[in-house]
Amino acid sequence: MSNFRMSLSRRGLLALPVLATLPPLRTALAQTETFPTKAIRIIVPFAPGGSGDITARLVGKYIEDKTGQPFVVENKPGANGIVGALSVKSAAPDGYTLMLATTSTNAANIHMYKNPGYDPEKDFQVVGIIGSSGAFLVVPATSPYKTLADLLAYAKANPGKLNFGYFNASSQVPAEVLAKRAGVEWQGVAYKAIGNAWTDLYAGNIQFMFVDLTAGRGQVVADKARPLALTLPARSPLYPDLPTLAETFPGFTSTGFLAIAVPKATPKPVQERLNTLINEALTSPEIAKRLAEEFALTSRPLTLEQCAQQDRDERAKWAEYVKIARIEPQ
Repeated sequence: MSNFRMSLSRRGLLALPVLATLPPLRTALAQTETFPTKAIRIIVPFAPGGSGDITARLVGKYIEDKTGQPFVVENKPGANGIVGALSVKSAAPDGYTLMLATTSTNAANIHMYKNPGYDPEKDFQVVGIIGSSGAFLVVPATSPYKTLADLLAYAKANPGKLNFGYFNASSQVPAEVLAKRAGVEWQGVAYKAIGNAWTDLYAGNIQFMFVDLTAGRGQVVADKARPLALTLPARSPLYPDLPTLAETFPGFTSTGFLAIAVPKATPKPVQERLNTLINEALTSPEIAKRLAEEFALTSRPLTLEQCAQQDRDERAKWAEYVKIARIEPQ
């Protein structure tokens, strides 16, 4: 009898650590089932008007309507997205502070800066990918350059006299790669906000720039900007007459992505809930139509594991882009 009692007692003692974890586990599950219970804030690490800002608001509105909780977009531009990324890195990992993860923040910065202050692999988890796309090479509608050949011919005859504007990695790196591939020289002018770059483009202070299809479409459709080429691997159905850079320079493509990320320590059930909400947004008929037809974004629902893999793939791809562009880390 005493042996039986001792055995039972030992079993009880061994079970105590497991039992002790049950209340927190139940609490975590309960929180996940009701998440969100308050406003969600997403940090867009660039100024208003860019593709990230536009699509974050589109997806955010769906989540707000779905959950009944406010979805607040907060723009924190600076240092190619680093300022915004650092603010999310230091935020509470509870799912209520998100980051609009971009090609710059998650793929290029780690290769363009010696110490950006964060590691996208270790500090963040992508919980949804809004879409992938390429960029226009645009000039003002009043520009004398009607084709890519016109622009390159002038650049070759006048080394260093053309200026291009950039405001993130997706606008800087393709211009530098094109210069290397075409054997020309031009000067880059950095901008904190895309709006300032558009202003200077139309004022003639810069002669061209690369701008992603989402942010550039409005200017192109309004006939304010003239696209000369696309960075996609093949022509876009939205712009069938617009050549790709790869048609002139085989293999020259430059594509990026827009995603939503959280601090890495965010509980997995909360990550999964956010992943579900984002995927529901992406597959809703209205948003799916707008992403494809208005913003030229290729989008599909992905699991957390698939999101993480694409995030890693983008970093590897942009390591090669930055290498070809010969951009020295700052």
